[in-house]
Amino acid sequence: MKKLNQFETLVIDEFEEDEFHLPPHSHTYYEIIYIKKGNGVHHINNNLLPYKQGDLFVISPEDEHYFDIKKMTRFVYIKFTDNYFNSNKSLFCDDLLLNTPEDFMRDKLLKETVLKLDDPCKTILKNTVENITAYNCKTDVSTSPIVFYQILSIFGLIKETIRCMNLKMKSTHIDNEQIASYIHQNIYQPKLVQIKTISNHFNIAETYFSAYFKRTFAISYREYIHNLRTTLIEKRIHNNQLPIKQIAYEFGFTDESHLSNYFKKRKNMKPTDFKKT
Repeated sequence: MKKLNQFETLVIDEFEEDEFHLPPHSHTYYEIIYIKKGNGVHHINNNLLPYKQGDLFVISPEDEHYFDIKKMTRFVYIKFTDNYFNSNKSLFCDDLLLNTPEDFMRDKLLKETVLKLDDPCKTILKNTVENITAYNCKTDVSTSPIVFYQILSIFGLIKETIRCMNLKMKSTHIDNEQIASYIHQNIYQPKLVQIKTISNHFNIAETYFSAYFKRTFAISYREYIHNLRTTLIEKRIHNNQLPIKQIAYEFGFTDESHLSNYFKKRKNMKPTDFKKT
């Protein structure tokens, strides 16, 4: 299977052909594809989706696809890398930080269903795509807030269409009890409670997770982890059932000395001194 690469942050391309120029392929980037005219069948992840003028498709790096063109088709491609949305985070609202466009584009529902836009949405989508292609002559298109918000509006149209079609996408609701439960279950494995790991587990943007956690739990994530780990270690020492070496192993410290230094930094005394008290 051919895999296509793209190094530019954002590429907008419009072309017309009667035979698709690529075999089944995947990419290292994301694509929004708008059908300006024509018809045929979109082959994506072993699904066959008939397409016609006005249809819209979203492709993520995990997808494999190609078009079987039946009638001369004019495509508009909006292609962007991971860095496109990351470099425009200053323009994000909270909802986008919690549920990134990249995560949205990975939803299997969008690869198994042809979206049926109603007449107002069809017109808005057509005008939006034309606005984007018209602005493509600018050299700063990848950093343009105008293009950025036009692209985001396409996601709004997709969400509205999904709602009107009564389709169910993966829930993006964040359950704070589940976050706390995850931390308490995995506190013994340092790698599993790293911000990168836990934010990925709950589909929260890594750059936003710390701020979200502090606002929700009224304590920084780092301090919460330290307090929980220290409290559990204190209980282990107080119960006097396990040697310090075994406690260090249980909480993922490299050795007894590593645990001792960590505990002293938090409690101003070594575990052995705490044990005596």
